[in-house]
Amino acid sequence: MGWQPKKSKPPTQLRLQPFFGLFQAIMPIIGWYAGAHILDLSSQFNHWVAFGLLAVIGSRMIYESIKKESSSSITSSLSIKVLLILSIATSIDALAVGLSIYVLNISIITLAIVTGIVTFSLSFCGVYLGGRFGCSLQNRVEALGGIILVIIGLRILLEHLGII
Repeated sequence: MGWQPKKSKPPTQLRLQPFFGLFQAIMPIIGWYAGAHILDLSSQFNHWVAFGLLAVIGSRMIYESIKKESSSSITSSLSIKVLLILSIATSIDALAVGLSIYVLNISIITLAIVTGIVTFSLSFCGVYLGGRFGCSLQNRVEALGGIILVIIGLRILLEHLGII
């Protein structure tokens, strides 16, 4: 995928920050609520879901970066479906944090708000830096992003299995 953010409209560039920020804020609340009602259920499978989603998306990014066709635009690569999947996959660990917060009896609202704001801000910085340097690095950055997503998914899985 050829990402050319300087040619895209600002609303297109600002699509991922609200998704990531919102999901990072909401998932601990969901985890906290789950902790209050069904504590053990989500901890048995959330690491598998996170690993699967991140591995599929990361592998797709690596594959797309290797393909010679680079006619895709940021709009097609950041569809609502892709944003939802990425937002859920990267925030599943926040659900586990919410479970922990419930067990520790700590206020979840402050944590959720701070997490959402920090995630939004860091995503904004990432898109800005991608716009500044993405054109010169092109497919290598997409491949690196895919590799990082696969590694994050693998780390989540290995942590929950007690291997690391």
